[in-house]
Amino acid sequence: MPEKSVVPQPDSSNNLLACLYHWEQHTPDSLFMVQPVDGHYHTYSWATVATTVRSLAQQLIDMNYEPGSRVAILSKNCAEWLMADLAIMMAGYVSVPIFSTAGTDTIEYVLKHAEVKLVFVGKLDETEKQLSAIADDITTVAFPYPNITADYNWEQFTAAVPLKSNTQVEPDALMTIIYTSGSTGSPKGVMHTYGSMAWAGNQGMTDLHLGTQDRLLSYLPLAHITERVLVEMTGFKAGLTIHFIESLETFQRDVQHCEPTLFVSVPRLWSKFQLGILHKLPQAKLNLLLKIPLVNTLIKKKIRAGLGLSKAKLCASGSAPLAPVITAWFARLGINISEGWGMTENAALGTASLPFNADKIGSIGRPWGGVSLRLSEQQELLTKSPGNMQGYYLDPERTAEAFTEDGYLRTGDKAAVDNDGYYFITGRIKEIFKTAKGKYVTPAPIEALLMEDNHIEQVCVTGAGLPHPVALLVLSEEGQAQSADAVTASLRDTLKKVNANLESHQRLGHLIVISEPWTIENELLTPTLKVKRHVLEKRFSEVIEQDYSDPIVWHER
Repeated sequence: MPEKSVVPQPDSSNNLLACLYHWEQHTPDSLFMVQPVDGHYHTYSWATVATTVRSLAQQLIDMNYEPGSRVAILSKNCAEWLMADLAIMMAGYVSVPIFSTAGTDTIEYVLKHAEVKLVFVGKLDETEKQLSAIADDITTVAFPYPNITADYNWEQFTAAVPLKSNTQVEPDALMTIIYTSGSTGSPKGVMHTYGSMAWAGNQGMTDLHLGTQDRLLSYLPLAHITERVLVEMTGFKAGLTIHFIESLETFQRDVQHCEPTLFVSVPRLWSKFQLGILHKLPQAKLNLLLKIPLVNTLIKKKIRAGLGLSKAKLCASGSAPLAPVITAWFARLGINISEGWGMTENAALGTASLPFNADKIGSIGRPWGGVSLRLSEQQELLTKSPGNMQGYYLDPERTAEAFTEDGYLRTGDKAAVDNDGYYFITGRIKEIFKTAKGKYVTPAPIEALLMEDNHIEQVCVTGAGLPHPVALLVLSEEGQAQSADAVTASLRDTLKKVNANLESHQRLGHLIVISEPWTIENELLTPTLKVKRHVLEKRFSEVIEQDYSDPIVWHER
């Protein structure tokens, strides 16, 4: 396909559909999406995407659902995901994305709560089981991937004569209902309008300096607000190229094929990247090589190329705090990871560390353009922007509770701000617990200190009603590779070091090593890899409340 030409960007008030019409008219032959299938990279131009979307939209219109009806997408990220999303909008319906890792209970809940009429089904890990959660009276449409049983296939739905007219929508019309990943209970349906999402896409494009020459890799869940805004919304706004991965097994191949110019990940994956590097190049040897001037440059270049990030002008991390020690470690390699903070409720745009500032490692950065932040008397972070949600679907009571009288969103995060305007999250208000001594403990800062030990991959500090808080943890690959005696000695040193930095009521009584990893599949992590604290505390309640004589406890299930 020909090189992209630079054309005027869509106006900031334009929604996703208007962006599609813009690129369809101005750069129809330019490359928009790349989808690997069986090792072959399929390419989609703007004209191809627009034609497919118009056919899908016409078929959806022919289903004769009421305007504003909800249509769900249950699939891993793929080119068809974005085309289905656009078609839902073009047909005058509301899209409801569902995490591809969602269990049957969650799928049933979302479909029933949103009164979904039709579901697009794509690549899943437990296809048969997850499809069983879709009621018989809900129509299903299969993306063109194997082993999906549905009422219609992709070829049938794209065979309709393309819709000729350009559907127009109002900024305050409901575009999508995004269900939160449920780290603290049942998912809540966050309502976003065409206006709030258009603003987020434009602000993301502007602050990240994205243009037609950029490439993004889409692999974090599109059902989550961050990927939806920073990939889909900014992608359509900037007219850039979006690459997908075929599977987790082909991740390295696909990221190297893409060579993204913006790469966003989550803390757990950055930790895995670090362990992968150290497996090939032990820390002692790496330290030595980084001290040699010419070799230093070559090593950094080789590591970036090995990760597929040689062309990345910005790397970022979100969803959960990234341990400062890991950020600093990557910075030594010339990989500067900018942290950010956002919520489903504010279209993912709260703060960002733009540009990267090594002196502010550990902060979540400063507000995005157009975002106003302030702290309440309880130090709760409050935010206001055009990206704030319309409210929670069918839940006016929770919607009212979510906002202050002057329209600021209550985030539930405790925070602090320094003299340079950089914000620091100090914990979740709901996660703060009281020990038997009547003292309050905020888990997040203690968890961050523990994560500096590279033997630890996952951690949760808890202990409501106990004499002292305790920490449940899961070992990293490096920790698992060592003997129990060696790990115990390291953890004992870590416990001593961490407790030395804490007030007496915060000091940990024990570190409890859990043999079972915390995963999405065993429902201990959300689809965005956040710990489901309430589930963890309930499942391991006996372990947490037991009295131990040793500071380091090994729990086998």
